Amino acid sequence: MKMLINVPETVVADALRGMAAAHPELTVDVENRVIVRGDAPVAGKVGLVSGGGSGHEPLHGGFVGPGMLSAACPGEVFTSPVPDQMLRAAAAVDSGAGVLFIVKNYTGDVLNFDMAAELAEEEGIRVAKVLVNDDVAVTDSLFTAGRRGTGATLFVEKLAGAAAEEGAPLDRVEAIARQVNENARTFGVALSAVTTPAKGSPTFDLPDGELELGIGIHGEPGRERRAMMTSREIADFAVDAVLEDLRPKGPVLALVNGMGATPLLELYGFNAEVQRVLAERNVTVARTLVGNYVTSLDMAGCSVTLCQVDGELLRLYDAPVETAGLRWGR
Repeated sequence: MKMLINVPETVVADALRGMAAAHPELTVDVENRVIVRGDAPVAGKVGLVSGGGSGHEPLHGGFVGPGMLSAACPGEVFTSPVPDQMLRAAAAVDSGAGVLFIVKNYTGDVLNFDMAAELAEEEGIRVAKVLVNDDVAVTDSLFTAGRRGTGATLFVEKLAGAAAEEGAPLDRVEAIARQVNENARTFGVALSAVTTPAKGSPTFDLPDGELELGIGIHGEPGRERRAMMTSREIADFAVDAVLEDLRPKGPVLALVNGMGATPLLELYGFNAEVQRVLAERNVTVARTLVGNYVTSLDMAGCSVTLCQVDGELLRLYDAPVETAGLRWGR
């Protein structure tokens, strides 16, 4: 496989050096692998820290900045960051108002963030944790017990980040993050396998003419494999899978997310089908976001995330945000 890299061993460090050069408003510690908003710690503000394996960009480092995360910890590709990274991040953003850890439900992430929280508490940093587990495709996977954390991570980080930016206390920011996660569901589809730099070839076999329904963001198996379907058919399957579990009673936020190698032309076409299904199911869409946000390196495919919102959550979604990967209203 052809990749725009030097050697696999330096992929993450090289990316962090490039990010630092492109975004001087961030403080990027390449050696210790921590990305922090440049004005941290902000007096009186709850710090938001997230992280996970690299390869899902712009998640999480691309969401560091005003209105969203205070810091992010990138691990090796598809590998959890370590507790020392998380502790450094928490110390860098703590203003005395406490720190919220936003953790995707993967075994390594959960264990390491738990350990980091204990270390932070020993250093006098008050920490709360919220687990994101929005994927409806499978109950358990190769990487986790229970549901995987996927596209809803963006909504959790955005809405909780907006609340923190307004000066909400730690318990309120934590409650909003939990509310968003509890009201969000995701279903993903792979059209091609993912290739990691270390392996240099697809990590699983997905023959031409087939797709995987319910894939995870690391290439974990989904519900089933089928012959290639049309955009319309995929939307019917994915949206119905989400609605069967979520059963929204009010308006929703919709994220039509690319897995990294799907062109916007296709994503917008797919969004048209997603909107059709939601209209047919009498679901009101309050806001829609289309693009590559929670990716899986070079995987072709998409995911659909729906999050039921009330007036307060919608206000927090609309609040200004200024990050490398998401920005509006400033």
